[in-house]
Amino acid sequence: MQLGLIGLGRMGGNMRERLRAAGHEVVGFDQNLDVSDATSLADLAEKLAAPRVVWTMVPSGKITEDTIDALAEVLSPGDIIIDGGNSKFTDDAPRAARLAEKGIKYMDVGVSGGVWGKTNGYALMVGGDKETVAHCMPIFEALKPAGEFGFAHAGGPGAGHYAKMVHNGIEYGLMHAYAEGFEILEASEHVDNVPAIIKSWREGSVVKSWLLDLLDRALDEDPKLAGIKGYADDTGEGRWTVDEAVRLAVPAHVISASLFARFASRQDDSPAMKAVAALRNQFGGHAVKR
Repeated sequence: MQLGLIGLGRMGGNMRERLRAAGHEVVGFDQNLDVSDATSLADLAEKLAAPRVVWTMVPSGKITEDTIDALAEVLSPGDIIIDGGNSKFTDDAPRAARLAEKGIKYMDVGVSGGVWGKTNGYALMVGGDKETVAHCMPIFEALKPAGEFGFAHAGGPGAGHYAKMVHNGIEYGLMHAYAEGFEILEASEHVDNVPAIIKSWREGSVVKSWLLDLLDRALDEDPKLAGIKGYADDTGEGRWTVDEAVRLAVPAHVISASLFARFASRQDDSPAMKAVAALRNQFGGHAVKR
């Protein structure tokens, strides 16, 4: 099958290689023309046979919107646009409706797999109508891991990005549980070899996971994680998951706490904790570190 792929960074570039290895023809476009197969979106469209399928892998927000709008100008009725970036799910239905006016079909795909996806395959969560999803299944089959898992047609437009949002919210919570366990082990006077404990959990334990494997890998490189600053950014999906939990009145204690922990990591000297220290001093005379 033939596919246009826009955005050839860490994810998009690896996806192009995995698809080509599976025998698909991929025409890539990137602002970095050194890695691009086309010189422009118009050139990309010319290199593809109708009905064209074009997948965007660019940062969410204005860049994605501008890319899709520009792409719609060079495509034709019956063509398909797929957004595989981390767009917010609320963007998808309006986008699909806007493209439908031009006769262009739309799908949103939540993609998980990171830099390992080229080798291991990507988990794909797809939003769109059944006919459009069926047309693109050869591409999805090539990108997903071998076997029965790794793909879901989640629902209509927006469902793919919604599923990926919740996926990433869960990821926040899982990562923070491992991180807290690591810190407790490091602080304990009873434990001499924290990396060995983490490694022992990789088989035979109910907490085994790919994330645990990656923590073990990080500890192999730096057993105390001394070379890493305790700062963690967030790309939006965790916040959106918590927003949805509030909207739906779903108690999401772990995901919410892990998101707020990331916020705390960015404060060298927390104003809130200053207020707590001041209050303890005022009502109980507790010592304050000046």
